[in-house]
Amino acid sequence: MKSAMSLIRQLSHVPILLASAVLFLLMFMTFADVIMRSTFNSPIEAATELTRMFMAIVVFLALPVISGKQEHIVVDLADPLFTNPWAIRIRDGLINLACGVMLFWPAQRVVVLAERARDYGDVTEYLAIPQFYIGWFIAIMTFVSAIVLVARGLITLIAPQLLETEEE
Repeated sequence: MKSAMSLIRQLSHVPILLASAVLFLLMFMTFADVIMRSTFNSPIEAATELTRMFMAIVVFLALPVISGKQEHIVVDLADPLFTNPWAIRIRDGLINLACGVMLFWPAQRVVVLAERARDYGDVTEYLAIPQFYIGWFIAIMTFVSAIVLVARGLITLIAPQLLETEEE
């Protein structure tokens, strides 16, 4: 089981590398748009829609990895109430399970919206990219994040030793 966890940790670098590449493209496109706008009075017309798509790709590519590594923003107002390691483990496991289960609802809603966009034939304004592509991407990555959180919650409750090498 430890080798499977090691493989998963290695594979988690792929979405982060892809998100980094898309973020670099976003940075380059923004720079080029500013230069074109300022120097030649000719901005990149599709910059706004590309920015929206690139931001969605960056956020939703990183979401499952951040959820799996527990690197998301945490408000620790109740942490002083949990001093026992067992209580901390149960709290963390249940929170991960609850968050994972709750993520299935927005993922299903995004599927409905993506299918509606596909049925209506919605495309982006300048590049005419079908909008359901990004909708399905968001839905799939949200489903993956939900599965990751549920799995992490179960592992935290049942076999926390599998997570120890990650947290050291």
